[in-house]
Amino acid sequence: QSESLVVCDVAEDLVEKLRKFRFRKETNNAAIIMKIDKDKQLVVLDEEHEGISPDELKDELPERQPRYPSYAAAYQHEDGRVSYPLCFIFSSPVGCKPEQQMMYAGSKNKLVQTAELTKV
Repeated sequence: QSESLVVCDVAEDLVEKLRKFRFRKETNNAAIIMKIDKDKQLVVLDEEHEGISPDELKDELPERQPRYPSYAAAYQHEDGRVSYPLCFIFSSPVGCKPEQQMMYAGSKNKLVQTAELTKV
């Protein structure tokens, strides 16, 4: 008997937080790390970080559990403009439990659509 794929909804407060994060005015690098609350079958906020480098973000992610970080960093264009694209990352390290990996993989598209994330 195969288990049906669980697609988790996204917590309302997280959707609002991601919307504010996308339109933030700050010019430092920042990240929102999201996780799945297995019992509630909801994508929820795990951690928020301001002034975090890509290496520091990598160090914040658990070694054996999937996460969904969203990262905003300054990007210098050739013409001198600076933009702050919001990048959505799906982190699923080797050694995760298969059911966790499936739950995260199955919920990724729903999160991307719900939060209107375009750079995946």
